[in-house]
Amino acid sequence: MQRTPLSKERVLRTAIDLADHGGIDSLSMRKLAHQLGVEAMSLYYYVANKDELLSGIVDMVVSEIEPTSRDGDWRSAVRRSAISFHDALKRHPWATSLMMGASGVSSARMLYMEALLGRLREAGFSPNLTHHAYHALDSHIIGSTLWHAGYSNMKLPANFEQTFVRDIAKELPYLAEHAEQHLTRSKRDVPEFEFGLDLILDGLEKILGMSAKGRPRRRPT
Repeated sequence: MQRTPLSKERVLRTAIDLADHGGIDSLSMRKLAHQLGVEAMSLYYYVANKDELLSGIVDMVVSEIEPTSRDGDWRSAVRRSAISFHDALKRHPWATSLMMGASGVSSARMLYMEALLGRLREAGFSPNLTHHAYHALDSHIIGSTLWHAGYSNMKLPANFEQTFVRDIAKELPYLAEHAEQHLTRSKRDVPEFEFGLDLILDGLEKILGMSAKGRPRRRPT
């Protein structure tokens, strides 16, 4: 059989596959080389070290995100990009922690940031409000991904939720009601992530409108 030629893209995509299946801690140069059927030293022709490998796979994840478009209204453009970002992180949850470290300061990530920041500024947000808006959006995307990953990895006994609701219903009726909502989440009209995202966008839209009219607004603390 003819061996598939090695390339930087193949190295990075194989590293992503390993991380997707076993988490970022499962990724090592030795395991990556074994998966590719080569010696570990062969990898250093394509990536100088482990840090460069991590930056490279973060770049590839960020390339899956729809950049904030300059067409149409700013709210729709920001919303589409944020949902795309969240979806990319759900596909590769290990990337969340990397994006909060040195590996996250990659060329693709900076281009994503530039597009979002520019769209907010061009929409009329001041530099200060753009700062707050960016961090509100980024925190929601990263935080929601961590929340989703944490609950997805929980190992609960069969029928735990139904049993839990029954056992607490008398003493903690509102918590039981909330638990029932989790049981019917597939019937929810808006996913949790999009519900929170729309709250943020509603607030930003209101602040922008008040700024345009010259009305006083509460200064962010």
